[in-house]
Amino acid sequence: MTATPFRQFVLKVHSRCNLACDYCYVYEMADQSWRDQPHRMSAATADHVVERIAEHAQAHRLPSVTVVLHGGEPMLAGVDFLTDLVRRLRAEAEARVDVRLQTNGVLLTQRRLETLAEAGVRIGVSLDGDASANDRHRRFADGRGSHGQVHRALRLLGQDRYREVFGGLLCAVDLAHPPLATYEALLAYEPPAVDFLLPHGTWSDPPPGRGAGSAGTPYADWLLPIFDRWYERHETWIRLFGEVIQSLLGGVPAVEGLGLRPSTMVVVDTDGSIKQLDALSAAYPGAADLGLNVSSDPFDAALSHPITVLRQGGIESLGATCHACTLVQHCGGGLLAHRFHRDTGFHNPSVFCPDLLRLITVIGERVTADLNTQ
Repeated sequence: MTATPFRQFVLKVHSRCNLACDYCYVYEMADQSWRDQPHRMSAATADHVVERIAEHAQAHRLPSVTVVLHGGEPMLAGVDFLTDLVRRLRAEAEARVDVRLQTNGVLLTQRRLETLAEAGVRIGVSLDGDASANDRHRRFADGRGSHGQVHRALRLLGQDRYREVFGGLLCAVDLAHPPLATYEALLAYEPPAVDFLLPHGTWSDPPPGRGAGSAGTPYADWLLPIFDRWYERHETWIRLFGEVIQSLLGGVPAVEGLGLRPSTMVVVDTDGSIKQLDALSAAYPGAADLGLNVSSDPFDAALSHPITVLRQGGIESLGATCHACTLVQHCGGGLLAHRFHRDTGFHNPSVFCPDLLRLITVIGERVTADLNTQ
C-alpha cells in the first residue's frame, strides 16, 4: 500500500486546560501521559514544527495543509505565541496554510479575538447546548459551569465583522438531554457549522448508554430527530449528516470515522512528540505514541508506522464483520479508537456499530425517497 501524506496537523500547543470536563479523552481516559508533558510548546519545538510541516508539504508537493491549534486549551499558550506560530508557518510552507483553533471559549476576549482574526485564524468553540446541558460536563475544577463565559465569547464571535473567522460549534452528544432542545440552543448563536461528536468509548470501556454487544441504537435515536429538522430547514451545516449523504451519493467522506478514505491527520504534542489520532488516548496508555519527535524525525517517518498503516488501510484494515457489511464503504468501520478491545485490538467494528448502521440506513432511505420523487 502506498502511504498517503499528512495534510492535517494538530498541534498541542498547551497540554493543560482551564476546564475539567468529565468526559475528556485527554485527562479522564486510559492514557495519562499528559501529566509528563511541558505545559506549553517551547519556542524551539515550535521552530521544529514549522520546519517539519514545510518539509512535508514540499516533499509531497501539497498545495495546501490544515493546521489545528489544540490542547488542552490552546488559548492558554497566549495569543502572541499563537499568532507568531501562524505567521512563521505561512512564511515557511510552500503551500497554503489554513489555520484553525479549537477552544472552549472561556478566554476569548474582544482583544484576543481581534488579534486572531487579523491573523486569519478560524475559531471553533466547544459547547454542549444550553446551560443545563453544557454545565453537566463542561465545568471548572471547582464545579462551576462554563456556559456563561462561553455565551459571552460566542456573542463576540457572532458579530458581523468576525463571521468569516467563526468556524462553528462542536457538541458532544449527551443522551441525558433532549436532542432538539440541544440543537436549538446551538442554533441561537447562528453557527456556520455544527459538529456532533459521539462520546469516546471502546468495547472494553463502552460509552454511556451503549452496552457493548447491545443491539440498541440510543445514539442514532438521539441524532435522527435533529437530522429530520436539519434536512427540512438547513439552518446550518452539520458535518456528520452532510458527509453521510455525500457518501451515499457516491462521494468520499472527508471526516475520519466515516468511509474508507486514508487518514491524513497527525498530532504533535507539546514536547514535540509526533503522535497518531489523539482520540486513541481512550483505548490504552501509549496507543497514540510513535516514538518520533519533530526535533529529529520528519513526518514521513510516521507514515510507515503500523497504526498509520491501519488508519490508511481502507477495507483491508477492517475485520471480518465489517467486510461482510453492505454499508462498510459509508461507515468505514467507525473511528479507530472506538473499535478497540483489549483482547482483539482494533480489528473490530465500532462499539457504535448499531447506531452507525441505523443512522446511515435511515438517512439513505430519506435521500432515496426524495430522489425518486424528482
